[in-house]
Amino acid sequence: MKIELADIGKKYRNEWIFRKTNLTFSAGESYTFVGPNGSGKSTLLQVIAGVLPQSEGKITYSSANKEISIDDIFKEITIAAPYLELVEEFTLLETVEFHQQFKPFKNQISPVQLLELIQLAQHKNKMVKNFSSGMKQRLKLGLAFYSDCPIIMLDEPTSNLDAQATAWYLSQVEQHTQDRLLIICSNQPHEYTFCKNIVDIRDFKLK
Repeated sequence: MKIELADIGKKYRNEWIFRKTNLTFSAGESYTFVGPNGSGKSTLLQVIAGVLPQSEGKITYSSANKEISIDDIFKEITIAAPYLELVEEFTLLETVEFHQQFKPFKNQISPVQLLELIQLAQHKNKMVKNFSSGMKQRLKLGLAFYSDCPIIMLDEPTSNLDAQATAWYLSQVEQHTQDRLLIICSNQPHEYTFCKNIVDIRDFKLK
């Protein structure tokens, strides 16, 4: 799996968030976007994911040298981010079962098995609206790591996680991203200490 950005730019109204962005992302590698809050990290991530349209430039997605259309790339990507909403009226088990309809899990893991793996099995009948922010984040991360998708995108992955849950996150990264493409947005070095490819969003600001 490969993603190539050619002169990508994004603007809101008359303000460019970033411009002339040329990057290549390859399977088996991890990449982290860094920069101060409000610098455009999350916007760039959403543009790459196809959630937001770019204002200029071209994004090419390919697998085994075969191009994938923007309309189909969502099948290949799984995202965990604080701004992504969960269905509050679902129970935990219903949430996992609902997700599985769109993104099957790796190794044919069942919803019940997933709950064990993310250490939330005892809460399977609890409604998501009654979850703490940390439990919601662990759920989002678990769905991302265990979905059978070649591209994982994580925005502020340890947001609302305590020390134990943060250690769990790092163990999941080690176990589930070796042969996949991982892109992270972060201001917290402990979230990406394993990452060799650091991209400072400020490098793509207009001078």
